[in-house]
Amino acid sequence: MKINFKKGFTLIELLVVVAIIGILASVVLASLNTARAKGANAAIKANLANIRAQAELVYDSTSPNGYGTAANASSCTSPTASSLFVSSGTSAPIYNAIQAALASSGGTGFCGSSTSEWVASIPLKVAEGTNTHWCVDSTGVSVGKAALASGTAC
Repeated sequence: MKINFKKGFTLIELLVVVAIIGILASVVLASLNTARAKGANAAIKANLANIRAQAELVYDSTSPNGYGTAANASSCTSPTASSLFVSSGTSAPIYNAIQAALASSGGTGFCGSSTSEWVASIPLKVAEGTNTHWCVDSTGVSVGKAALASGTAC
């Protein structure tokens, strides 16, 4: 009786198939990382856009109308008491949105306010052209910037 060894795949054929699958998997993973970074940028923008509506609620509830009763120098993570960015009272949703944006970006931002105006600027996860930060302010501006904002306007 003669044994036939011609059935099945050779080792070379199997290695070629495994190599092709590996190359395809690396291309897919690279695309997923880009999509994940763009998703983080979208989360940052959405959180900062929500701040505007919340800030107007604070403005209407503060007597006399204003964005808190104290100015905030620059810190988003430890804001000045009684400022727009404080973590309690009517400003808590603003503080939470800022913290969520900072968590998405992985950086540190700038949050400045007076009793009559405010600005929030957070680094983007991945640059969009020359814009590396996203900025919103009390005048309704929502724009990409090449650097962190300062003062109380984008």
